[in-house]
Amino acid sequence: MSESTGSAGTTERPVRVLLVDDQQLVRAGFSLLFSVDPRLEVVAEASDGVAALQAVRTHAPDVVLMDIEMPRMNGIEATREIVASSSSRVLMLTTFGDEEKVLACLQAGAVGFLLKNTDPSHLTDAVISTAAGHSLLAPEVTRPVITRGLESASADQVAISPANRAAIDQLTERESEVLRLVARGLSNAEVAAELFVGPATVKTHVSSCLAKLGLANRVQLVVFAFESGFMAAGEGD
Repeated sequence: MSESTGSAGTTERPVRVLLVDDQQLVRAGFSLLFSVDPRLEVVAEASDGVAALQAVRTHAPDVVLMDIEMPRMNGIEATREIVASSSSRVLMLTTFGDEEKVLACLQAGAVGFLLKNTDPSHLTDAVISTAAGHSLLAPEVTRPVITRGLESASADQVAISPANRAAIDQLTERESEVLRLVARGLSNAEVAAELFVGPATVKTHVSSCLAKLGLANRVQLVVFAFESGFMAAGEGD
């Protein structure tokens, strides 16, 4: 595939994508969708986690678009291995009803998740955004995922530990407000509207939260908010 040209006239290579799904028809559909976008290049396909690990070693994709339920090795195990052994970023595709497994994928190191019925244009943009270092949370799934995670945890598991309390205490009052809204699944624009500030200000607060809490991305921020006990059960509703 030819390389795309940036607005400044510089040549940029397309984002290299690995498609992982046990359904050939699904992989074919995504491959066709990405083939018409010069910003993307499908470098390989895999039908299970074992094949995905081999493909990552062989092709070093920028983004792995990963299914969850697959034979031999599922998406959760594959994600954990890929994150531990490569620089590829894993973006999960899921359906309603996979809440517990999606949460496990995030804990394994996935940088985000989208629904399989996501609009095609949104999916291509999401893959490119993921390659650029951003994290993605489908708002439709964020609340169910967190609710399921809280329901499966005991009261002492979600209590704020001394270490987490020390980290949380570093946050300013406004940063705590931003963290609470992000954990509810709001985008930066939605947080900005809620707090009557600009999106750039929200972005600065999110970055500060990540730095103070020692987290790498927005996904980890949401998981931390609930698993640490910062967000109580019901607050994500």
